[in-house]
Amino acid sequence: MWKRPEDEENEPQQSTPAPFNAEKTPRPEPTRRGVATIGPSISITGELSGEEDLIIDGRIEGKVNLEKQNVTVGKAGRVKADIVAKNIQVEGQVEGNLLGEEGVVIHQSGKVKGNIVAPRVSLENGSKFKGAIDMEPRTSSGPRAAPGPKTPESEAKSPQKGTPSASPDAQAKGSIPPSDAAASGRK
Repeated sequence: MWKRPEDEENEPQQSTPAPFNAEKTPRPEPTRRGVATIGPSISITGELSGEEDLIIDGRIEGKVNLEKQNVTVGKAGRVKADIVAKNIQVEGQVEGNLLGEEGVVIHQSGKVKGNIVAPRVSLENGSKFKGAIDMEPRTSSGPRAAPGPKTPESEAKSPQKGTPSASPDAQAKGSIPPSDAAASGRK
């Protein structure tokens, strides 16, 4: 239908670039650089450390040490480890101590058995927690350690105020001193 003259066909065509329009130029999708994910089918045993934020949806047993990063235990996450991180969020299950440099959040679906050390701690309604919480500010002497579990030896060294201390034999046998036996109803 349209015919070109022969001399136009032999000349190289110059293309003119289209003007740049920022509104119509599609933006690339943001990448999730700096975030590592342990998927539901992954299981890790040992010590985990790194320089990225971490999302745990799998299983970890051992120790998680990401002091300057954020750690999230997803709903499918199952962790039997101490976690040291800048911020810790728990939506799944954790059995171990949590040391959060800035804070720890236990979400409604979260379950924690262990001690928490952080300046800010949040337990949402419905979350499950068994352990101790230490929210005292850090001293300049260095990082704090999570309080350890109570043992008969540690309780013998620091009896609570207002409670009679048991004899070493009674503590070793696990019995209750006579003064406490009457109050508790045991003989």
